[in-house]
Amino acid sequence: MNIRRLWFVLAILMAVSFTVLGLMGREIHRQAPPIPTAVVDSTGVTLLTGKDIQNGQLAWQSMGGQQVGSVWGHGGYVAPDWSADQLHREAVILLDTWAKRDHGRVFDALGAEQQAALKARLKQEMRTNTYDATTGVITVSADRAAAMKQVRAHYYALLSDDPALESLREEYAIANGAVPDAQRRDDIASFYWWSAWAAGTNRPDDTVTYTSNWPHEPLIDNKPSSANIVWSVASILLLIFAVGGLVFWHSKTKQEEHLAPPAKDPLFTLQPTPSMKATGKYFLTVIGLFLLQVGLGAVTAHYAVEGHDFYGIPISEWIPYAVTRTWHTQLAVFWIATAWLATGLYVAPMISGHEPKFQKLGVNLLWGALVFVVLGSMAGEWLGVQQVFDVNTNWWFGHQGWEYVDLGRFWQILLFVGLMLWLLLVGRALWPALRSPSDSKPVLLILFMSTVAIGLFYAAGFMWGKHTHISMVEYWRWWVVHLWVEGFFEVFATAVISLLLVKLGLVRARTANGAVLFGTIVFLFGGVLGTAHHWYFSGTPVSVIAIGAVFSALEVVPLALIGAEAYENYRHTKAAPWVARYKWPIMFFVAVAFWNLLGAGVFGFMINPPISLYYIQGLNTTATHAHSALFGVYGMLGIGLLLFCFRGLANRAAWDDRLLAWTFWLLNAGLIMMVFMSLLPVGVVQAFASIDTGLWYARSPAVIHSPLVETLVWMRVPGDVVFGAGAFTLAVFAAKLLLGGRKPVEVEDVEEAPLPIAAE
Repeated sequence: MNIRRLWFVLAILMAVSFTVLGLMGREIHRQAPPIPTAVVDSTGVTLLTGKDIQNGQLAWQSMGGQQVGSVWGHGGYVAPDWSADQLHREAVILLDTWAKRDHGRVFDALGAEQQAALKARLKQEMRTNTYDATTGVITVSADRAAAMKQVRAHYYALLSDDPALESLREEYAIANGAVPDAQRRDDIASFYWWSAWAAGTNRPDDTVTYTSNWPHEPLIDNKPSSANIVWSVASILLLIFAVGGLVFWHSKTKQEEHLAPPAKDPLFTLQPTPSMKATGKYFLTVIGLFLLQVGLGAVTAHYAVEGHDFYGIPISEWIPYAVTRTWHTQLAVFWIATAWLATGLYVAPMISGHEPKFQKLGVNLLWGALVFVVLGSMAGEWLGVQQVFDVNTNWWFGHQGWEYVDLGRFWQILLFVGLMLWLLLVGRALWPALRSPSDSKPVLLILFMSTVAIGLFYAAGFMWGKHTHISMVEYWRWWVVHLWVEGFFEVFATAVISLLLVKLGLVRARTANGAVLFGTIVFLFGGVLGTAHHWYFSGTPVSVIAIGAVFSALEVVPLALIGAEAYENYRHTKAAPWVARYKWPIMFFVAVAFWNLLGAGVFGFMINPPISLYYIQGLNTTATHAHSALFGVYGMLGIGLLLFCFRGLANRAAWDDRLLAWTFWLLNAGLIMMVFMSLLPVGVVQAFASIDTGLWYARSPAVIHSPLVETLVWMRVPGDVVFGAGAFTLAVFAAKLLLGGRKPVEVEDVEEAPLPIAAE
């Protein structure tokens, strides 16, 4: 491969992709559903104001936000999607009101012709846009105003401790008295109404709603738009063409002969520098956070069948579902990111052979800062959900309410400062290698640039404020979740793995250079603009559907050759007898390839096309993709990197491959059981309900607490137990290494005199 040409292509790709991404953000901001100054009835009586809606969004965030149900499909799965729920409740009340007035019976008791006439009237009533851009006022009819008041009263009571709705709160896993403040409850109801208004009201001079006719709601003729269907078909056709092109390119590319491995382990004599040794505490912290996350996952899953209890223990009073789900999702990002950050700190001096002055001090300070942010943000989130803070204090120190970016702004700032310190530490350790001639210079540059991107791109989380429009919050939030976590971290990991394999003498530097550069181009070609598939129905213009559909399909293309990658990684374990020392770290890289294909590829594309996501956004099909991709790809990768670093840090005599074998197979088997015995079947049941009846029904207790779905939720227990056992054996393995210490290596084990790789 021509390396210079690949660099040129990568530079052009990044410039064009982020230019388009910025233009999309401008259009999303320009065409977002308007927040009115007031909503009035036909007589001019004010029903709610724009301030009520904005305060309601903040109050909703303070109770857990996207961790308690969802809005526009983004969030948790046990409580309703509030926008779909509000829309349906309001529609049913209007239909019953008119049916009783005109025919003396409820709507369901009418004949087909009478129902059709009332549904046509309902569509006209709800989909007609009465927003006056000059005054900023939305005007509704007297009947709709009355329906709004009834739904408002329902939500007001639901978020209180009203005993009449206690059973419904339990089905939704919402704690009794979740929002004690009456004004907050009233404001939350205003925010729910506005989110439903945007989902059910046509854009000016258009035939689709602000959310492109999402959610599916037959009562008002919310159905997939023509653009949705056309771009879905286009994405599938493009996927087939691109996969064919990639396979053709791969088949015509000259395959290099396998590299003969060294006779001895090149890293056997490696002596970790002080800063490398200091990363050990990071990896132990990773395992601790992983164990905590697994335990919280079990509690969170159980809330789907006992909304207030854990096997009869009323824990929702102390640690409600909103808190356990917040911690479960946030800890997943924390422990995986910590594993990767620690790998960067460990690998940088190893690659450069340089230990900068005070590097160990910086590594130790960063660890203390990370622990402080993790524990502090978790405490703040608990206090926020428990309604200890006012809404402004909550935004700073409590629960922001945005899934995966739940921590308060204060903790966000501290985390960003920590990432800047990490960037400095890794950069200064890598710098000598970057300045020196090297066969691996392109991979080193990719590693360094991804390090810079990881440090800087988290700043996208600062692009929204307390009163930022939810469409723009979703725009920037997915910069963090998709581009930061799924994008640049993956490029960083790919570069690290390639460098490690080069260091071991298992891959030629020239081969690694071309593979990493080409892989980065292919991945980011679809990955950057593919971010848009998260924005289809978030109050965004139709252009988002077109771009998101096409480029998210291209995200799947590199996975067509993932089997070859998995085989190559597995082949490395057989390359020479000494490679057996690295068997299980490499096997975790093999697992990454498998889950990349299944979790990110198959289950990712299952929900990516607009026509698919239209019906199943916010269902357990999303959870299927999230679990199999987040842990299956990024979690397995984090554990593989952790084990590789442990190889250089721990006493060789304490290393136990049997425990690692159990860990590997238990984690993979548990995840497979969790996905195929519970998450995916529940998602399929909900998908049928959504397609047949509507999204509101797929998320209702009638489906979620049906005997079939509750049985499927219970079927998650075996997988959770097996998976938990894998986490436990990993902890035992780490404990054994810790207790074994760094004892001197026995003479007969030494292949040649061990020397430090760098002087401090």
